[in-house]
Amino acid sequence: MEHYSSKNEYIRRINKVQDYIERNASQSFTLEELSNIAGFSKYHFHRIFKAITHESLLQYVNRSKLERSAHLLSHRLDMSITDIAYYMGFSDSAVFSRSFKHLFTVSPNEYRKNYRKNCKDQYNISRYNLGVSDMEKKEFKQNIEGNVEIVEIDKIKVAYLRFTGAYDKLAAHFPKLLERLLKSAHEQNLIEVNKTEFLSIYHDHPEFTSPDYFKTSLCITIPNDAKVDENSDLCVMEIPAGKYIVGHFYIQQHQYSAIWDYIYEEWLTNSGYAPRDSFPFEMYMNDYRTDANNMHLVDIYLPVQPLSFHSK
Repeated sequence: MEHYSSKNEYIRRINKVQDYIERNASQSFTLEELSNIAGFSKYHFHRIFKAITHESLLQYVNRSKLERSAHLLSHRLDMSITDIAYYMGFSDSAVFSRSFKHLFTVSPNEYRKNYRKNCKDQYNISRYNLGVSDMEKKEFKQNIEGNVEIVEIDKIKVAYLRFTGAYDKLAAHFPKLLERLLKSAHEQNLIEVNKTEFLSIYHDHPEFTSPDYFKTSLCITIPNDAKVDENSDLCVMEIPAGKYIVGHFYIQQHQYSAIWDYIYEEWLTNSGYAPRDSFPFEMYMNDYRTDANNMHLVDIYLPVQPLSFHSK
């Protein structure tokens, strides 16, 4: 039990560092800065980080910046490649281009051209795509039943457990993660009857990130003044305030893939909005096990901003 608690503490601290890097992806980081956030000695932190994430700290930071850059190349057509390079903290556009090509095998300019040419296909991000044929998804999208709206939300504080790996592996671990999350939340009196919401945050876009590095946070909402025991395995973060596309759906388990495709391909592309530089999430509005039809009532949140029609 002591070994289990110690491992969870290491993971919790590394999660804090990942959250900090994600929130501040455009800035430069120092080893001392990140080690202080983790609460580890800077002389050992980079080894601990690699042991937990299986990437060196430098590899993780560079990959995070380049994947965020790919998002900007795809959706921020008002920003030139040089703009993006400096915004993401690269010393110049040449360094950025070399690093980008090393990861994505094409230059930033080629990537942007290819993305714009094939953008309709690229929106099919399918977070739950195993076992669902293209025909099934097509049939569901043609008969989609759901309400989609644009809303402004305030920041949401959540406590979470994180899983790293492909979504099919996540599905296998989901029940135990949920059990751990609820057990720890109940022990700390974080559950509020008729107020607490359950959600999953997807930190990485499948188009830009290798499946082995997908980060998914299983969360519960908590009050802004709630205190989470730092000796527990729960971490805390905030979902940013702002404008979101929100889709409300009543579906079967195998239809999750199709509603994500619908949001991105059918709704987003006709909305006048582009994805904002933040993560999407699913909020679960019922317990399908107690639903008369064994159906899932789920809200899909996609952060957005007005679409720019001009590129430099």
